[in-house]
Amino acid sequence: MFLSIDQQEKISVALVDNEGNNITYGELAEKMVEVGKEVAPRSVIFILCKNTVGSMIGYLGFIEREAVPLNLSDKIDKDLLKTLIATYTPAYLWVPEEEAESYGYEAVYNTYGYTLLKTGNEIYPVHDKLQFLMTTSGSTGSPKLVRYKKGNLEANAKNVAIAFGWSDKERPLCDLGMQYTMGLNVINTHLYVGATVLLTTYNIMSGEFWDYIKTQKATNFTGVPFSYDLFFRLHFERMDLPYLTTFSEGGGKLTDARFIQMAEYAQRTGKRFIASFGTTETSARMACLPAELALTKTGSIGRAIPEGELFLIDENGNELTDPVAEGEMCYKGPNVTMGYAVCKDDLMKDDEFNGEYHTGDLARRDEDGCYFVTGRLSRFLKLLSYRVSLDQSERLIQQEFGIECACSGTDQRMNVYITDESKKAEVLEFIAAKTNLFKSLFKVFVVNEILRNDSGKIRYKDMDAKYAG
Repeated sequence: MFLSIDQQEKISVALVDNEGNNITYGELAEKMVEVGKEVAPRSVIFILCKNTVGSMIGYLGFIEREAVPLNLSDKIDKDLLKTLIATYTPAYLWVPEEEAESYGYEAVYNTYGYTLLKTGNEIYPVHDKLQFLMTTSGSTGSPKLVRYKKGNLEANAKNVAIAFGWSDKERPLCDLGMQYTMGLNVINTHLYVGATVLLTTYNIMSGEFWDYIKTQKATNFTGVPFSYDLFFRLHFERMDLPYLTTFSEGGGKLTDARFIQMAEYAQRTGKRFIASFGTTETSARMACLPAELALTKTGSIGRAIPEGELFLIDENGNELTDPVAEGEMCYKGPNVTMGYAVCKDDLMKDDEFNGEYHTGDLARRDEDGCYFVTGRLSRFLKLLSYRVSLDQSERLIQQEFGIECACSGTDQRMNVYITDESKKAEVLEFIAAKTNLFKSLFKVFVVNEILRNDSGKIRYKDMDAKYAG
């Protein structure tokens, strides 16, 4: 059975959510078979995801049935959803029951607050290897999907569990959406070892979120950089969290200052802080930094997970074999997906990545074989022919002023977005001095908020359209 759900202790609790639902491994295995019988094998199914037991039953059951689910947020933009439905013509939708009537399709099954809708769309051929679909990060206006082959999700679950030392005693808190690659990895990894996954839809800033952590005795938490910014805004380091012993980070780069804060907090309290790195194209995680190195390798993503290999290439595509080097970071491993799709015909494509993925991230490797992501190949401007890193500019401003910041622009001007009016003049002086370029090449915008998607990543195009357009 998928993720070896049927091999776990049947009476052990598999999933708990903040809507009052819980389900044991034995019950979950039965529900997976039950919901699977309601759909046709190899059919495409859209899941409108919430972090609830009902949402999970569909995801697990459809994969077990060898259907092909696509995980989407239940809060997805309606126009994008219409585009995706028109593009991929799914045979079914799995949606929260309170929204089922709004879609206008026939309801054929209901359980744990979720309803299966039959769209009437014809089932069409998909590749034999294809198991799962997910949107690419940043594709809020695009039908581009990542194609997962059979074995990707389970390989990543197994190897991340080994790297992190997870066991069936864990009670992970999962607030990252299951339509987000890192959130789904947290769930898969812990189900694989027989742990109890604590699903939540509560907002980090709410008292309910922290009460849930305490009452459910959560043992580990995985967050994106924005999650940890919110943590420190709430002074979580002063809270009494005796059961919460591991903090993991992924989905982007922490500032060095925040990284050190977390590493020092973990050391001071006898907890673990594990930085990690992954992409949708690699089924989430491909590397992590052992907790014991957190204080000595500030900003590092560590080394490849078991069965994986990280390596660097130069601008001509040649592998950099020197122990200390810098170039584009690439990865090989059983969790590398098949490639992309932009239409339903692409779901018949074979494996295009062939186990190797070029991330588009610049990274350096140190003398101990640890990797440090330094920026994106595409996140550079050429101002007066000088190459300027937008990622590095953001980090410099964040670390100097301790404020939220986003940098974008063209080769004619860098746009700097901040939320603190009092720092506007200082930020302009600072970034011009750091780059040794004219102040006229920069424009600082004071905004109410830095726009982010539901996984905490900055929506640069939307920022430009709204404020600099």
